[in-house]
Amino acid sequence: MSISDLYSSGAQKDNLSHFANIVQLALADEKLTDSEKGLLEKLSKTFEIGDEKYQEIVKDADKFAIRPPNSYDERIERLFKLTQMIFADDEVTGSEMIVLRRVAIGLGFPTANVETICDEAVHLVLNDEDLEEFTQAIKAVNKS
Repeated sequence: MSISDLYSSGAQKDNLSHFANIVQLALADEKLTDSEKGLLEKLSKTFEIGDEKYQEIVKDADKFAIRPPNSYDERIERLFKLTQMIFADDEVTGSEMIVLRRVAIGLGFPTANVETICDEAVHLVLNDEDLEEFTQAIKAVNKS
């Protein structure tokens, strides 16, 4: 196995983990809307996840461990994408917020501050902030 194969395997595992987290959020309210399904299908192509693996993840997303990125900015970007997912059906449920907080802790955000971080993330996405603004705001909230 070459070094590039090892990197690809690690990158693919990261993609599977991230996609599984997104699926968990989409299914937190126990229903998958057409807009959520469309977004998941688009993301599965972006992450190069085949149909069989897609079905496996949708069937049991919890079996895929959270693999947080090493970079703080990449963790914030992942939080941004996850937060966008909960708005795919134009509403945020309590169960989606619970899953978002759980995943945020898994991404390495501090437990003591995760509620504030996730609330701010929802507020920022609701106001259509871009990734740059989102990153700055989350860094500011996470300092307090």
